[in-house]
Amino acid sequence: MKLGKYSIGIGDRFGHQGEAQLEALRLLKQEGVAVTPVWNKSYREHSIINSRPADTRVEADAAVRALGWQEPYFVDADHVGMKTVDHFIAASDFFTIDVADFIGQSAEKEALQEFVDRNLLFAGDLRIPRIPEPLTVALEQIEEIGAKYLFAVEEAGRIYRHIAAEKKGQPFVVEISMDETNAPQTPVELFFILAAIAWKGIPVDTLAPKFTGRFNKGVDYVGDVRQFTREFEEDLAVIAYAVELFKLPAQLKLSVHSGSDKFALYGPINAALKKFNAGLHLKTAGTTWLEEVIGLAEAGGEGLAMARAIYRHAHSRYEELCKPYATVIDIDPARLPAPDEVDGWEARHYAAVLRHDQSQPLYNPHFRQLIHVGYKVAAEMGERYLDALKRFRPTIARNVTANIYERHLRRIFL
Repeated sequence: MKLGKYSIGIGDRFGHQGEAQLEALRLLKQEGVAVTPVWNKSYREHSIINSRPADTRVEADAAVRALGWQEPYFVDADHVGMKTVDHFIAASDFFTIDVADFIGQSAEKEALQEFVDRNLLFAGDLRIPRIPEPLTVALEQIEEIGAKYLFAVEEAGRIYRHIAAEKKGQPFVVEISMDETNAPQTPVELFFILAAIAWKGIPVDTLAPKFTGRFNKGVDYVGDVRQFTREFEEDLAVIAYAVELFKLPAQLKLSVHSGSDKFALYGPINAALKKFNAGLHLKTAGTTWLEEVIGLAEAGGEGLAMARAIYRHAHSRYEELCKPYATVIDIDPARLPAPDEVDGWEARHYAAVLRHDQSQPLYNPHFRQLIHVGYKVAAEMGERYLDALKRFRPTIARNVTANIYERHLRRIFL
């Protein structure tokens, strides 16, 4: 089963929205565009919610059966390393190998020298089709890129070979993630990273670099959209050229992480994909959880009371909940409403504040980001929260489907 030209990671932290998520993809398919669903969940999220990778597999399989989905689908071991990957081997057929922490660690001297020797022919003016100006590559650059990225690629290779040995011939998708680092990769760096991946024999399907700008959780892109567009198109050109030059898998495509709600970028991404006839993997995660809270609020009564309680507890535990996500959120505490104020909100008001609709005057991105990182509060509610998801399922499902279909899939792929 192949990933397909277009795919989307549909994280579902509490494992109850599989059918609602898949319904969005079914609606898009009716419009003539096939996008492969990939249920993704990280080791950290499993640990906080006290779930297991097998639970994600059960959810995905059940949703596929319920909707009669006949197309490929996958379960992603999200952001795994050697220490965590074994938890996912049995249940997953998509592995996001995260090697960002290994960027900057130096490979063995002999391996570095071989990397440089293999790539000396690219020194000078590197001409890549569809990039107007040649990329200038100095010998020192090749050495610096090898010193910065080769060890990370080698680690990806070690993890890939471990997965392959454990899967015993079963096919799986390979993604290499380098997005959770400080600086974005340049097109020149991406070119030589791909050269190293090919050299190390990793059959990579998707690659997640870090892009310019801030990709904060659950809110819109912050940065220069024109600069992002230029870099994104250059990356597409580099990948197309590297696939041919280095004999990488023909289906190799870019993966955009923290892709939820980056509405400012969806138009430029859509245009670039058409311009280059390129594929894309968009990884989303916590917005389904936010739609659950919106659905609870809109249900009124007990649902609204629970939504209010989630905010109150998240507000009181601000430092604890925000610390793990400090690099991917921007919350101004002064812009957060007091819990007593929120307790006075009616259902429509609460939903309007939380829903990502920038035309709505009540929308508050600071409130939204705090709820985004506050899923631990709901996890600690245990069965009480899960029972609410079942009780208010129609309202929640409507929001989950509309969010993925209207705000994400149609904007990017149509």
